[in-house]
Amino acid sequence: MARRPESSSKRDYYEVLGVDKSASAEELKKAYRKQAIKYHPDKNPTGQEEAAEKFKEASEAYEVLSDAQKRAIYDQYGHEGMRSQFGSGGFSWQDFHHQGDVEDIFGDIFGAFFGGGRQQRRSRTGPQRGRDIAVRFGMTLEEAFAGKEAEITFERLEACQKCKGSGCKPGTSPQTCQQCNGRGAIRQARGFFAVETACPVCSGTGQMIANPCDECSGQSMLSQKAVVNFTIPSGVDNGMTLRVREEGESGLRGGERGDLLVRFDVEEHAMFKREGADVYIEEGISFPMAALGAEVEVDTLHGKETFTVPAGTQNHKMFRLKGKGMPSTTGSRAFGDQYVRILVETPTKLNARQKELLAEFAKEGGENFKPGHRSFFDKLKDSLGV
Repeated sequence: MARRPESSSKRDYYEVLGVDKSASAEELKKAYRKQAIKYHPDKNPTGQEEAAEKFKEASEAYEVLSDAQKRAIYDQYGHEGMRSQFGSGGFSWQDFHHQGDVEDIFGDIFGAFFGGGRQQRRSRTGPQRGRDIAVRFGMTLEEAFAGKEAEITFERLEACQKCKGSGCKPGTSPQTCQQCNGRGAIRQARGFFAVETACPVCSGTGQMIANPCDECSGQSMLSQKAVVNFTIPSGVDNGMTLRVREEGESGLRGGERGDLLVRFDVEEHAMFKREGADVYIEEGISFPMAALGAEVEVDTLHGKETFTVPAGTQNHKMFRLKGKGMPSTTGSRAFGDQYVRILVETPTKLNARQKELLAEFAKEGGENFKPGHRSFFDKLKDSLGV
């Protein structure tokens, strides 16, 4: 049967939700959630009355279209069919009986506006995971290279041993909060519907401690010194964080312990400069070594290493020692590389024989060497950049 023309000024329910007449139940639900958040009165304080009407309009449309029987009647008879269902009063909140959908959708709305809704309240009254603790751990570059077994001492909150974490004097137990009747939340009217917020008296726990433990003053936790042993993997870099599971603070009401987060502060090295898995070092050699070539021994984090400097090596020339850097933490390679920057050293003190030999060297090279003038030594310094 064809749908009767609308005799009222009410908008079409499908138009209200912005969906097609063939929309699925999930599409209806998503459309309503979007409308409910958009027109929530608390999000529209300047136009609260108009927003409230649009919110109610969307809720009415969803109430009808999410019910297969009501939707079928609406599709055939329109708003007239709904009036025969609800009576002359039309839509009523008491008719909104799709409890699962309502809790799911309103839970999302409460989370957006009031910080978590029902799920947050449950987390306050049930077991609660302990907080993570962040500490800093200083170490040398050599320790970061090799890795090591380490020990760290710090303060953390532990469950009070006297009251076993209950906060109550031994032999007593918590009492039900009279403000919220143990629910951990109170209902408050916001606009034309009610929402729940954490009880301000019991802080959402639903319980009150009438006889507090004299050891922890009813707080159930005490700060205590902790000593934790852990393994530092080789190759850690400055600023990296290691998570040590279940070495943080104790949980509440039987909740699991938090984690310990160890942040590494690797000291700067007097000789090596690190960039990721690669290290850099400067090595000075004499002019004859640079000119004639030589075998040069340098320090690496792996030990002494010898490599060849070819004849004619210029100042600041860089040499790569493959695999002689830090252990890689990315898995792309076992070790980084070490780069050696050559610094050619110009002699500052020469004996008579050395000067004579260098003067002969200059003449052989076509230099018109005269003391006090721009000479071979000046040009040598220019070429070496010193």
